[in-house]
Amino acid sequence: LHHTSPLIQPRTYTILRPSPDCSNTRTMSVMRAAVHLSPRVAASAGRASSRSIGKSSVTAVRRRVAPPARGVVTMRAAGNDEVVDDTPPVEEAMVEVVVEQVTPDAVVSAPVDAQPVEDVAPVTADFAPAANATDEIVYTLQGPEPVKFGVADGELTNVLTASASFVTRAVSGALCEGWTPAIIEGACPEGTYTFGELGGRYLRESSDVGKYSRPAKPIKMYEFEGCPFCKKVREAQIWLDLDVEFYPCPQNGPTFREFVKTTGGKAQFPYMVDDNTGTAMYESDAIIDYMYDKYGPGKDKVSSLLRAGAFTILTAGIGLAPRGGAGSKYTAAKMPDKPITLYSYEASPFCKLVREKLVELEIPHLLKASGRGSPKRQEMFDKRGRFQAPYIEDPNTGVAMFESAAIVKYLEQTYAA
Repeated sequence: LHHTSPLIQPRTYTILRPSPDCSNTRTMSVMRAAVHLSPRVAASAGRASSRSIGKSSVTAVRRRVAPPARGVVTMRAAGNDEVVDDTPPVEEAMVEVVVEQVTPDAVVSAPVDAQPVEDVAPVTADFAPAANATDEIVYTLQGPEPVKFGVADGELTNVLTASASFVTRAVSGALCEGWTPAIIEGACPEGTYTFGELGGRYLRESSDVGKYSRPAKPIKMYEFEGCPFCKKVREAQIWLDLDVEFYPCPQNGPTFREFVKTTGGKAQFPYMVDDNTGTAMYESDAIIDYMYDKYGPGKDKVSSLLRAGAFTILTAGIGLAPRGGAGSKYTAAKMPDKPITLYSYEASPFCKLVREKLVELEIPHLLKASGRGSPKRQEMFDKRGRFQAPYIEDPNTGVAMFESAAIVKYLEQTYAA
């Protein structure tokens, strides 16, 4: 669901919402919502009322109507609605989300058997879609010369604290599925990426990701850096070598957090939208299973590092702790017109520092997964004559840049309000 696209085409999504034991949740038997999409966020405070229907309840949120908008999202739900963050699934409720083109004076109506939501506040963003594949942007490389594993002056503490996840999560977020290293005799062929050469030999890395189905359009993920549940989904992205559009949802973020809350029904993260299949989904485990089924070797092949339940969350949380919540709270910023492209992989402390800043500034970004064994490493090598992450390309300014400290400074100078 690209809620800010200038032209919203008719589309239907199915939200798979796993629901835990009812003792931990508030249940809803029917939900209706209409969400106006406009060029800027204009959400207003609302009030909720509940009415009893049998053994369940219906919650209707009433908000003031915003000015005419570009599109309307209508949500229809049946079953139980989960309100507890990332609780293991027991049953699923199916939600249909229909996006349709409307005119400013269009009238929204609900079926006669529904409880309509009255006066729903708009949840929108001043944000345009990424450039088309046919658009040509010439990027100018700026910033310092990249130094492999180099640490900028004054950045040692940041790099060390950002490295904790690499220790607690082992190789998860560093390798692609089926990663296979090989020592090859002779010099590395010209124009070929290699992790290193030594004694007349070079390291060649491969993986199984070329065997998997690839989405025609990037999956959209709504999440934030300091969340352990979000982290394990990002690790799965690297295992599968999926390019994902991230829409940061830091605490107090005015744009995408509100979008998830209004569209999905609750401010819970991560939240995934796949335009390729019309699927939207909460719950980290369910999202990982979905990605492995659709774009990987199947959910029965999910890495044990992602399947360890409480241990996975504990080790992810411990790894994030030294950063003191960095990448979790919003800093006032200007919204770019287009997403920034970031070559990155989850296990890298240097990439983490850049991701933290992108999330804090609520900057949408296309993350091109670049784990060990990823063909994206050769892609960057063809483009820049080397591979090093993080690396950004900003279509809004035409700037390309290596080196985490330089990128963080650039983001602050360009987008911080």
